Amino acid sequence: MESATPVIVAIDGPAGTGKSSTSKAVAAQLGLSYLDTGAQYRAITWWMVNNGIDIDDPSAIAAAAGKPEIVSGTDPEAPTITVDGVDVAGPIRTQEVSAKVSAVSAVPEVRARITELQRSIAASAANGIVVEGRDIGTTVLPDADLKIFLTASAEARAARRSGELKGADVQSTREALIKRDAADSSRKTSPLAKADDAVEVDTTELTLAQVIECVVTLVEEKRAGK
Repeated sequence: MESATPVIVAIDGPAGTGKSSTSKAVAAQLGLSYLDTGAQYRAITWWMVNNGIDIDDPSAIAAAAGKPEIVSGTDPEAPTITVDGVDVAGPIRTQEVSAKVSAVSAVPEVRARITELQRSIAASAANGIVVEGRDIGTTVLPDADLKIFLTASAEARAARRSGELKGADVQSTREALIKRDAADSSRKTSPLAKADDAVEVDTTELTLAQVIECVVTLVEEKRAGK
C-alpha cells in the first residue's frame, strides 16, 4: 500500500455508531495512519479534572487550554495518547471523563487548540490518514478527500456502547448518548453535523465487518479516482 496515493478520510458521527472500530480497521487494512480526535478531547478533559479546573467555568477551561501537552500516536494497530508524557489511554475512558467531555469540548479555546493539533497530524501523515470525530468533515478537515458520516439508531448505539462498558445499563447508556448528542449538536463552536458532501452510512442493521467493507470500498474508489 505504500505506493498508493495518500488520501485523507474524515469519519464523523455520534457515539456508538462504530466510528472507532471502523476507522482503525480501515486505516490498518489500507496502510493509512489513524487519529481518534475524541481521545484528544477526553485527554484534555482528563487533564482539567486532574488539575482541579472548574469544569462549570468556561473561562477557567479557556485559560488552561494551552497548558497540557497532548501527543497522539497514529498507528491504527496500536494508537496511543499521552498527556505531559503520561499514558492516559485507560483513564480517559472513565465515566467521569465521559460525563464532562462535552462541557470542555464546547469551549472555543479548547476546540481551537485541538483542531490545530489535528490539522498538523493530518498534514504530516505521509501515506494518508483516517481521522474520526464529530466535526472533522465540517471544521477540522473541510478539504478531506472523502467524508463519511456514520449513523445508527439510538437503541443500536446504546446496545453497542453498553457492551463496551462492561455491566452498563442499556437504558441509562441510551439516555446518556442522547444527552451527549444534544450537547454536541447544539454547541456554538463546531457542532456535530454531517458535511454537505459526506457519504452517510447507516450502521444500525450492519455488522462491523460490513461497515468496514463499505468504507474500505468508498476509500478505494476515491483513491482510484484521484
